[in-house]
Amino acid sequence: MTDAPMSHASPRPPGATAALVLGDGSVFWGKGVGAAGTAIGEVCFNTSMTGYQEILTDPSYAGQIITFTFPHIGNVGANPEDIETLTPAARGLVLRADITLPANYRAAQHFDAWLKSHALVGISGIDTRRLTRRIRDGGAPNGTLCHTPDGRIDVAALQAEAQRWPGLEGMDLAREVSCRQTYGWDETGWVRGKGYGRLERPRFHVVAVDYGAKRNILRMLASLGCRVTVVPATASSEDILRHRPNGVFLSNGPGDPAATGAYAVPAIRDLLATDLPLFGICLGHQLLALALGGKTRKMAIGHRGANHPVKDLATGKVEITSQNHGFCVLPESLPASVEVTHVSLFDGSNEGLKLSNRPVFSVQYHPEASPGPQDSHYLFERFVALMERHGQ
Repeated sequence: MTDAPMSHASPRPPGATAALVLGDGSVFWGKGVGAAGTAIGEVCFNTSMTGYQEILTDPSYAGQIITFTFPHIGNVGANPEDIETLTPAARGLVLRADITLPANYRAAQHFDAWLKSHALVGISGIDTRRLTRRIRDGGAPNGTLCHTPDGRIDVAALQAEAQRWPGLEGMDLAREVSCRQTYGWDETGWVRGKGYGRLERPRFHVVAVDYGAKRNILRMLASLGCRVTVVPATASSEDILRHRPNGVFLSNGPGDPAATGAYAVPAIRDLLATDLPLFGICLGHQLLALALGGKTRKMAIGHRGANHPVKDLATGKVEITSQNHGFCVLPESLPASVEVTHVSLFDGSNEGLKLSNRPVFSVQYHPEASPGPQDSHYLFERFVALMERHGQ
C-alpha cells in the first residue's frame, strides 16, 4: 500500500526550528538538532539499529541526507574511536525522536555536541516511517534541510534549491572524499580495554586505492598482517605499481561509478594485466565491473542497512551484511570470464563477482562491518590467501 499524495502546504507546528523540503514541495517540519544551517542532497534511509556515528562518517554517504529508521539515536553518545573518516561526508540527518542522552561507558561526548563540532545539520520529530515509504515507493528524492534557531524558514526557496541540485547520477564524488596524498596505514582492529593496535610484523604490502575508504577496512587488512599504502583515487597504474605491492585493494566510495570510472577504469585495466591479486568493495566492485566491460545503473531503491541477506552462490550460505549503495552492477553485461558469486536475497541484484582466470574478486556489500554483522570477514582472509599463493 502506498501513501496518498503529500500536501505541499503541510501545516507548520508551533515551535518548529527546522524543515526538510523535497523537490516536489513536500515539507516535513521538526526541531533542529546539531548545527544550524542548510544542507542539500539526496535523501536516503538507513535501517541499522547501531552505528550511527560510523554511518555518518562513512565517505560513501557524500552528497546524502540520511534518514535513520531506528528511533533512538544518541544513546551511545559519540567518541573519537568510532569514526570511519576524520571529516564526515554526509550532508545531514533526519530523526524520529529527539537525540537521547548518552548511556554508554565509551561515550566521550553528547551526540548533539558531536554533530555541532562537525557542522552537521539535523532535524528531529518527523514521521520517519512516512518519509521512508516515500523514498521506498518513489525513489530517493532531492531535498533541502534547514535548521534555524529563530524559526525563519523560506519553504519556497528551499524547494527551489532542492530542484536545482543535479542529483547523484553522473556525479563524481570520489575526488571530494579521497586522500590528497599517499600515506601509510598500520592501525589494527579495536580490542576492548586496549583500543586500536599497531601492526608489528607485516607479511604483505597492499596498495589501497582510496575512492572514499572506510578506516575499518584498512584496519581489517592490517589485522591480517598487511602493511597498507593508501593512494588517491586518481592514482595511475604506474603510481600504484611503483610501490611494489603484493595485492591491490579498490575501496568503497560515493557517487556514480560511471563518472569516477573516467579516470579509475584505465588504471584498473592496467592492473588486471599484471595478474596481481585484486579485491574490491562497493564502489571498488562497481569500478572493477566497468573495467571488465560491464555496466552499472542507479537503483530505484538503494541498499542501506545492516540486515541485508546475501547468498554465496558457490556454497549456498546466506550472509547477513552491512550495505550502503545506490548503484549496482548489471550482471548480464559482464563477459563470460566473469563469474557472479553473490546475489541479494532482497531484490536479486548483483552482490559479488570474481574472474575465472585471475586472482581477482569483489563484493558490493561491506564485509568490514562497521557497523553491522561480521559474517563476511572471511573475504579479507580470502584476499590474503590469494597473496600467499601469488607469492609462491
